[in-house]
This record gives sequence, structure tokens and C-alpha cells, in this order.
Amino acid sequence: MIYKNIASVLLISTVFLCAKDNSLTSKIPEVKPGILQGYLDTKTLPNSLNLIPIAPIQGSAAQKLDNAISEKYLALQGTPRWEMASKDADLSFPNAAQIFSCALGVPVNEEQTPHLYLLLRRTVADAGLATYTAKNYYQRVRPFMLNRKPICTPDEREALENDGSHPSGHTAIGWAWALILAEIVPEHADTILARGRAFGESRIICNVHWHSDVVEGRFVGASVVAKLHSDPQFLSDLEAAKKELAFLYKKGVKSPNDCKFESDALALTKEK
Repeated sequence: MIYKNIASVLLISTVFLCAKDNSLTSKIPEVKPGILQGYLDTKTLPNSLNLIPIAPIQGSAAQKLDNAISEKYLALQGTPRWEMASKDADLSFPNAAQIFSCALGVPVNEEQTPHLYLLLRRTVADAGLATYTAKNYYQRVRPFMLNRKPICTPDEREALENDGSHPSGHTAIGWAWALILAEIVPEHADTILARGRAFGESRIICNVHWHSDVVEGRFVGASVVAKLHSDPQFLSDLEAAKKELAFLYKKGVKSPNDCKFESDALALTKEK
């Protein structure tokens, strides 16, 4: 059942293609064109259906809270925060590798941080697939299907309509990345985790997930990271990634992103 909608969980808003393979990525098999196999096998992946609460039902206090938060964030459409949320929706590589670049303060790419780049690509599959036992079971309707308001990625509307909302796969991936990066660079942990939180909130701003989907997506992402720490190859890549970032910090290399734009956009969410 977990692989029933594998195309949706991994391709729902992206193609997940890299421009090229280097010697690291070329050794890893693909589960779909451009999508690298994760570190965890199907027996090791967390079972989200066993981990998270049931999806809120109409009329419940939880759904009323979801409705209120959704309505609040709809006011951000057309703002820089909406633009940032639209960029967060794109998990294709090499774009996705730069999501945490400002939080880290350095670039993340295949050339300068090959082990970290590989680690991010592989954990997309781990965190994304782990949401699917619950997603397939609950088949929760997404916010835009009820409020009929715009979404960040209109070209994906049909795919999203056929993909369950609970929990958020994007959030699981983003929070797993945030936890991993915070471990790699603990001195930047607060900034990294704040960016990971905002990444999940982008799904609410994009009108494709409910608040409770995002909360439980973070829980699934954390469960995946806990499992990853028992995998020797993940731990090896983690240590290599630490050395790569330490080298960039030593050389004084800075993030190429427009970090002021990101900071200003995030400030709009705090105002809400």
C-alpha cells in the first residue's frame, strides 16, 4: 500500500531531476527516473498510520482550528511570503538543495558539497514514502478543494486532488532535512530549525495542506531521521557532509541566495 501512490509522493510537485550525476549519485539506483533510492528499505521505514493521530473530521475542534489557520494564511497570497512558499513547493534538484542555504550561510550544490547533496536527494525518498501508509488510508481532502482559492502550483492541481493530504509529505521531507542539517552544523541549529518550520508552513500558505497535516508531517520526518541513525551509509555520508560544510565555513564561502528577501518574507509570517 505504501507504494500505491509513489508517483504522487515524489513527483506531485516536482520532477526530481538532476542535471547530471557525479560519481556519488551514479552509484545509487533510482526508484523513478531522477529519484534516488533512499537509505531505508520498506521494512525499516516508519509506519505513519501507526504513528500519527487520525485526520481531523468535519465539525471537530481540530478541524475548526485547521480552518482558522488556513484562513489566516490565505491573506498572504500575492505577498513575498507566497512567492517564497511557491519556491518551497519545488523539490526538484538542484533547486531544492538551496532551500536551507541562507540558514546555513553557505551554498549547497553537487560541486561544492557532493555528500550533502547526495544525502538530501536520498532522504527525499525516505521521508516522502514514510507518509504514505497514513496518506493512502485517510485520503483527506485538501484545503483548496473546499475553499476553491488559488494554490502555489496550479499545474499540479489535478495530481494534488488525487493525493491524500494527511500527513504532509513535503513537510516530512523538509523537517527531516532540518534535523539532519542541525546535527551537521549545531551552531546554526536555531536558524536551520526555524527554516524547517517555515518550510512546512509554506504548505499551508500554498493552500494545499492543513495545519494538522504539517504538524504530523514533522513528526513523520523526525521518525525517519531516528531510523536513519541506524544506517551505516547514512552515518558515513553525514560525517562527510560535516567536513564539506566545515571547509566552506573555513574558506568564508557565502550563500548565493537572496537571503534578505527570505528574511523579509519570513517576517510576514511572524506578523500573522
